[in-house]
Amino acid sequence: MTEHFDHTTFLSPFTWRYGSDEMRHIWSEVHRRRLFRRIWVALAEAQQAAGLVTVEQVADLRAHQDEVDIARSHEIEREIRHDLMAEIRAFAEQCPVGGGIIHLGATSMDLKDNTDAVRIRESLDLTLDRLDALLETLAGQIERWAGVACMGFTHLQPAEPTTVGYRLAQYGQDLLMDLQELRRVRDGIRGKGIKGATGTSASFVQLLAGTETTPAELETRVMEALGLESFDVTTQVYPRKQDWLVLNALAGLGGTLYKFAFDLRVLQSPLAHEWFEPFGAKQVGSSAMPFKRNPIVAENIDSLARFVASLPRIAWGNMADNLLERTMDDSANRREVLPAAFLATDEILRRAGRVLRGLEIDEGALARNLEKYGVFAATERVLMEAVKVGTLRQAQNRADRQALHEVIRRHSLAAWEAVADGEPNPLAERLASDTAITALLGPNQVRELLDAGDYVGDAPARARALAKRIREAAAD
Repeated sequence: MTEHFDHTTFLSPFTWRYGSDEMRHIWSEVHRRRLFRRIWVALAEAQQAAGLVTVEQVADLRAHQDEVDIARSHEIEREIRHDLMAEIRAFAEQCPVGGGIIHLGATSMDLKDNTDAVRIRESLDLTLDRLDALLETLAGQIERWAGVACMGFTHLQPAEPTTVGYRLAQYGQDLLMDLQELRRVRDGIRGKGIKGATGTSASFVQLLAGTETTPAELETRVMEALGLESFDVTTQVYPRKQDWLVLNALAGLGGTLYKFAFDLRVLQSPLAHEWFEPFGAKQVGSSAMPFKRNPIVAENIDSLARFVASLPRIAWGNMADNLLERTMDDSANRREVLPAAFLATDEILRRAGRVLRGLEIDEGALARNLEKYGVFAATERVLMEAVKVGTLRQAQNRADRQALHEVIRRHSLAAWEAVADGEPNPLAERLASDTAITALLGPNQVRELLDAGDYVGDAPARARALAKRIREAAAD
């Protein structure tokens, strides 16, 4: 087992390429083993309060608490083939006075599961900080673009107009749900506690017999030192449903940002050519085609989000297949699944933040697409206004909504063919000269109604209201 890793061997891309140093630290072996030692010290302190160990023994453990020696621990592990016992022995070698009482009454998962719960909570805190910052950026962009009209697309076909800010608000609304869920999950994180081999605290009942301390009181002392609550009942491990809930919340966040990035890829394509992710002055889009400006950041977000979306299924198996008081078929994959999920999410949030901060909107393209396609959407205005005018007339002269719909449909299909052939859109003039319509509306009124630029309803007001809600939620 080598103790030196470089680029001559396989490294996870999360080791160096994706994720932040802060998130990598949380899932580092050094941090993990320091948390082990923090728990052992807290356990010894609780046992000292119960009169089971001496002040000197506890002080010795505390003095060497941070002196993690992974190389020595791995050396021992190669001989005894038990990772936690190897860490116990490595710690004990450093503590001539207190080494003999390390792990007294505990089982491996009293250490590992509480450590994982602490790291999950730390990771959720970092994730929530990044999400808060992202939401603040998004709120600013929503407000900036709230009233700027653009074509809406349904079924990837031009539909009615919307606004850039209102479209951004859709992502913001989903992110608010993600924020709420991540906060709920974070506040619900629990450790296993100190309950022994099958969660019954039998070893601590035996150990504490004759003292004035109960196993529950000892557990409370240890968990208070960690700043962590524990589940009321456990097996050898905390309920693996907790991991599943965490990964579901991360996958939900990934889904929201996947949609944002995918939409950006569509809008950056020649279909619309309206939105663009930042592109550096010296950035290379393609090794073969120098003209390319590929949406590589959005594609990267989608790639990582797709990976995160696959992980709840593994956590589901760890939860559902964890038979009776515990099987160990979750252990190996959890070493990868938990850190990878958080590191991938961390990178998704960081990249989404860069995209939103540097988001480029081509207002000329917005106007061109509105001019090209907006008139089709605005035919609804003509239809509604004509019917409304007709209803005010005598019964025999009232407008027939279905008949007018058919007139507009025929003109629209003919105009669509002209646009498809590269010709100017003739729809406005066709409708402004059709007597079935001009009998109810004047030609100039028809032309005005077919200007789709202001046919966005109350989208600007709704977008701004959502931005306000985002700011309030992010500040809580």
